[in-house]
Amino acid sequence: MTEGELAVYTDTMNDVSQSGMSEKILPDSSPEAWDRVSERMEGQQWPTHALYVVATPIGNLGDLSLRAWHALNRADVIAAEDTRASRNLLEAWGIGTPLMAAHRHNEMSAAADIVSRIQSGQRVALVSDAGSPAVSDPGGLVVQAVRNAGLRVIPLPGASALITALMATGVTTDASPGFVFAGFAPTKATARQRWFRQWTQLPAATVFYEAPHRIVASSSDALEVLGPSRLVTFARELTKRFEELATMPLGEAAAWLVADPHREQGEYVVIIHPQAVIQTEALNGEESASVDAWLDALLETMSVRDVARIAAKATGQPRDALYARALARKAQRE
Repeated sequence: MTEGELAVYTDTMNDVSQSGMSEKILPDSSPEAWDRVSERMEGQQWPTHALYVVATPIGNLGDLSLRAWHALNRADVIAAEDTRASRNLLEAWGIGTPLMAAHRHNEMSAAADIVSRIQSGQRVALVSDAGSPAVSDPGGLVVQAVRNAGLRVIPLPGASALITALMATGVTTDASPGFVFAGFAPTKATARQRWFRQWTQLPAATVFYEAPHRIVASSSDALEVLGPSRLVTFARELTKRFEELATMPLGEAAAWLVADPHREQGEYVVIIHPQAVIQTEALNGEESASVDAWLDALLETMSVRDVARIAAKATGQPRDALYARALARKAQRE
């Protein structure tokens, strides 16, 4: 989930230091259960002429799966987003497979090389700095090229910052499982506000990644678009020593973010909770038209947040319902 930054792999039981990042974590003698499961892994099929897309830890070294370890060991080469970052992981797990670079600046040429290697019979593993390749990370073009060449792609699931954050918030349930993932937010305020209006239209959680130096600005733009009562969850340093998850109304986000200087570090997973459903069916056609006329007039000169506040006083309708209605009407006009 990195955005041009070097991933830091660290066991949460150790200090975050260079020595801790590359410390060997495999025991000298493995437990019986490990040996037993590892033997089963040995007996599985590990096809040649294939691309293995391997998820890697997002912070905690222990989150590499045993199957991923076998795949990385058996690969002829590992295509990595950043060979320096991946080398720390490989050294910690005792993996000596050679590395090649496959990042956003050379992905097309790397894809051609990888296709050629697979056609010659090699196993190629694809990893990103942290988490799942091709999910808001380089790798998608490589996967497309391999598939278009009629070659096999084998996904090995594992750590994902997106899924990890959702697991810890309860924002999705089996009765309401929907969410949308929007990747990284735009860097400019105007584009970011337009982006928030677009992505938060569905009655589902919106999940995105944000860099620490932009998190305050992004929260301010979300507040402007969605209003102070909309819930947001911030998740940072997931699986690491200083992991932090907090849920609050957007109106409280700015104060929370600046309350601790450590919150300026580590990339964020941000979850905009879905708008609470408020029943407005009680409005008849005439009342609905009257409310819409209020909203349209106010939207000419005011923000959606101010429109909802004033319209609530004028009509007696719930502010949250009017906010959602005004937001939808503004989006229609744009």
